[in-house]
Order: sequence, then structure tokens, then C-alpha cells
Amino acid sequence: HTMRLGHKSGRWLSYAAWTGVDLAPADPIIGLTQAFKDDPAETKVLLGVGAYRDGAGKPFVLPSVKTAEAQVVAELKDHEYAPISGLNDFLKLSLEFAYGSDCQALAAGRVAAVQSLSGTGACRIATQLIGRLPRIGGSASGKPVMYMPSPTWGNHPKIAADAGLEVRTYRYLDETTKTSLDFAGLIDDLETVVEPGTSILLHACAHNPTGVDPSREQWTEISKILKAKDVQIFVDCAYQGFASGDAENDAWAIRKFVEDGHSILLAQSYAKNFGLYGERVGALSAVCADAQEAKALESQLKALIRPMYSSPPVHGARVVSAVLADPALRAQWTQECKQMADRIRDMRAALQSALVKSGSTKDWSHISRQIGMFAFTGLTKEQVLAMREQFHVYCTLDGRISVAGLTADNVDYVAKAMHEVTR
Repeated sequence: HTMRLGHKSGRWLSYAAWTGVDLAPADPIIGLTQAFKDDPAETKVLLGVGAYRDGAGKPFVLPSVKTAEAQVVAELKDHEYAPISGLNDFLKLSLEFAYGSDCQALAAGRVAAVQSLSGTGACRIATQLIGRLPRIGGSASGKPVMYMPSPTWGNHPKIAADAGLEVRTYRYLDETTKTSLDFAGLIDDLETVVEPGTSILLHACAHNPTGVDPSREQWTEISKILKAKDVQIFVDCAYQGFASGDAENDAWAIRKFVEDGHSILLAQSYAKNFGLYGERVGALSAVCADAQEAKALESQLKALIRPMYSSPPVHGARVVSAVLADPALRAQWTQECKQMADRIRDMRAALQSALVKSGSTKDWSHISRQIGMFAFTGLTKEQVLAMREQFHVYCTLDGRISVAGLTADNVDYVAKAMHEVTR
């Protein structure tokens, strides 16, 4: 209801449900981009956003994706709703992509799967599901508990908290170096801190925000320890193919966990590896005990999705399917994905050598050792702000830089800025 407050004042008094609502805090990444846009400086560099850019700093549409998209549009028969669980062809190809075409669990039909609104949507459905599962115990607060690496992607804890979970952390990044894996601390936490009857989040590859991944030997040990514990494993895979340039290699940890007998939940995103950021293409799957259990779990996932957004968009999923189903396009995509990964790798090496050339005597080798879209520089909040103030180089306050934002034209300037603020 609204009522008029006198002719002269001309003001309305509103009694809407949102009257007096506070301004929500801006998302740090979006806020960073806005601050960059508002900066009048001639020379400025944005290293915040997690989206690939080519050597000229421009968005990149993969030619294989462009070809597939043209095919999808040419063959377009309808704009009908997808099933609640998404497009079947896409799901079949997506599962083979992650788990491997020779995966026994897939062959046995014991993997439940639904299409999702990219990785974020998959994480949301997964955390909502975990909140409902009878086997996941609650904490003293009565909420189901999920352990996440410290640090993790900034949206992970928000998604889980919004779904009603209690978020706890386990050690991941070394507190002293700020640039490498604290494997001893991680193992200690898995053995002594992570409680039975809870869930745990793992990054499949190209850990965001650090770019620090366990080795295969370390993954094997993590799998072994978790096998002895009663915890639900949730794997987030946002960079398959983009991390190392080899999709099979990037899926190693996922396949190892399944091989070791873990019933994992898996979130997949096709934003980074296919460059389909705005199409929101993803999948959520779960490895079950048998086909009957998979069918039951899939029905529960559909029961979550129907009142949330009813069914997923189809265009991006059709494009991904067209690439993965065609051997020639898939081979072309593999090549293009490797080119993206190689450019990221080249920029890491260029930044490291430019830092040395700038006169820095610090050890920057971690920049080349880390993998994926981001580098965790080890810069402090104060240094990040000084770099923004003095050099107009923008990155997040935790010192994470998007390596995709580096080019041959700006890498020396960024290195100079990093050197000056870390002297």
C-alpha cells in the first residue's frame, strides 16, 4: 500500500516490504572493476576479473566454439523447455569429459547428474542438497557443516551459508610463504580437525584464488585419509582443460577419487575452458552405490531445481555438446584450450623475468609454479592498495592477480609496480 502525503510536499510514503532496507556490500570483484573504470589515469591495468583475455587484452571467442555455435543455430528446430535435469546429450558428454569414457561408475549407470547454471549454480544445488541429506550431521547450531580450503573462491562460503550450511576451514595455503601449499597442515587438519558426518570442498585443479595444486602423490594421500573418514566429498571443477592445457590431466584427481571408491559430488563449469562465461553452462553429478540410488538422488536434485529455476538454458549446453561430440571440433578445441593455457604460462614466465629485470631480489618463482587463471603474488593488502594508488594497477586485496590480464604491452609496467611496492 502507498499513500500520498499532502498535495504540497509531493512526497510519497511507502509501506513496501523493503522500506528502510540497507545497501548490500558491493561484490569485491565488481567493485574493483568499477574503481578501475572510474580511474582517470592514462596508464592503468586491471588484473581482477577471472575471464580469459587474448594477447591484445581482448575477450576471446574460441574458433571451435564459434563453429559449433553456427551449427547449433543452423540446425535450430525449437526453443522448447529443457527437461528439469537439462539436456541428456549434454549430460552424457559432460560426464564422460570429467570422469573419462572408460569410467566404470558411468558404465554401470550409477552417476546421477543434472545440468546447472554454470559452476555457481552447481555449487548452489550441491550445498542445498547437502543441507537436506539425512546422512550429513549438524553442528551444535544444528546446521550441516562444510569444510573449505583456506583460502577458497570468495563465493564458495557465501553460497554454502545461503544454503543454510555452517562453513569451516582447513589449512591449505602456507601462512608463512603465502605462495605455496601447506601440505603438512592440510593433512593434519584432515586427520584431526575435519569431523565425521560433515562435507568437504576440494578444488579439482587450478585452485582459485591461489593457483596452488597438490601433486598426484599428495592427492593420493588426501584420498587415502578421506577414505578412512565418514565425510562427503564435494569437488569443484571450474578449469578442466584450461589449467594445464590438457583436459585429461586436469581431471586426474577426480578420476583418482572415483577409482578409490569415493562417492563424490562434482560441480563442472564450462565458462573458462569454453569461454562461455555468459551462457551459464555447467553440471552437477554424484557417484552413487548403484543405478537405483542414482535414480533416487536425481529425483531429489530435480525436486530442488523445479521450484528454484525450473529448467536450465539450452543454447550454451548445445554448443558444448556440439564440440564434445564431434571428434574434429573436439581436437580443435583441445588445441585452442592449450593455446589459452600456454599464453597464461608465458605471461607467468614474462612477469617473473620482468620482476628480476626491474631489480627485485625477492624470490618470485611461485608465479611460474602456480597454475590456472590466477597467481597468488604474496602481496599484502597495504602493498595492493599502494600499487593501486601509485601505479593504477588493480588486483584483489588478497594479492591475487588474474594472469589473463597481463599482455606483452603491460607486463613490464606491472612488474615495475610490484617491485616498487615490495622493496
